[in-house]
Amino acid sequence: MHSSPITYIDPLFRPPSEAYSFILQITNGCSWNKCTYCDMYTQSQKKFSVKPEEDVFREIEWAGKHLRNVRRVFLADGDAISLSTRRLLAILGKIREHLPEVTRISSYCSPRNVSGKSSEDLKALHEAGLGLVYVGAESGDDHILTCINKGDTHQSAVDSLNRLADAGIKRSVMLINGVGGYRFSEQHALHSALLANKTQPEYLASLVINLPNGDARFQAGFDGQFERMNQQGLFKEIRMLIGALELDSTIFRSDHASNQLVLRGVLGKDKEKMLAQIDQAIERPQEAHLRPVWERPF
Repeated sequence: MHSSPITYIDPLFRPPSEAYSFILQITNGCSWNKCTYCDMYTQSQKKFSVKPEEDVFREIEWAGKHLRNVRRVFLADGDAISLSTRRLLAILGKIREHLPEVTRISSYCSPRNVSGKSSEDLKALHEAGLGLVYVGAESGDDHILTCINKGDTHQSAVDSLNRLADAGIKRSVMLINGVGGYRFSEQHALHSALLANKTQPEYLASLVINLPNGDARFQAGFDGQFERMNQQGLFKEIRMLIGALELDSTIFRSDHASNQLVLRGVLGKDKEKMLAQIDQAIERPQEAHLRPVWERPF
């Protein structure tokens, strides 16, 4: 039995697709942590901090000696890309040295922190092993982005996503179904589709707005103009989104636990099939394969 030096500050979050990855927590919390829809890092112990470099190196070296079959590494927490390029390159180099069988290294990533790195920085990170980033765009609409205090704009997201692509880093972009409520639903759907069309991400996902700790902070950002959508409203919004998407080969998923209607496919190849699924959910919900309420924690 080997005592592990690997430490985590809970709660720890990761994308569903990183379920079998080695989670390497190199930062704690989120470098922005002002988004009104997000309660992931609100606990006192999750105040943003950076794990000492020597501790990270020690954990990587231990993993190289004692963990078998590590193929993927996820760099936690909320936005590891906020670290300096020098520090990230040092960590990536250690992973390559001690975990040579790793085929993919990934991280959460905000457009804001991409904008702080040069194109040469991004290319160097890709060459050192950073292959995929999960970008929470949330919406492509500037008014909604202001209301939810995202700290980014439509254009800053487009610029950052395209710069990541130019560097060879794959992008998994996340949008939030219902984040603008009824009043801003159409502009949210259409401007989010425009963002995706301009950037052609490798992966695109949609989950449903979830406010487990109440909506007071969220409502304040909208000056009382947010009206939460019912399930039919959410279906109509995602239909508007997918109908406006003009993608070449993007893998699309709306299979998060918050989604009642599970959609999977490649856009644009499967666009008509997905639209038909949504139409069935709207017009004949009893015939649609909807996720039971008891399966959804939201």
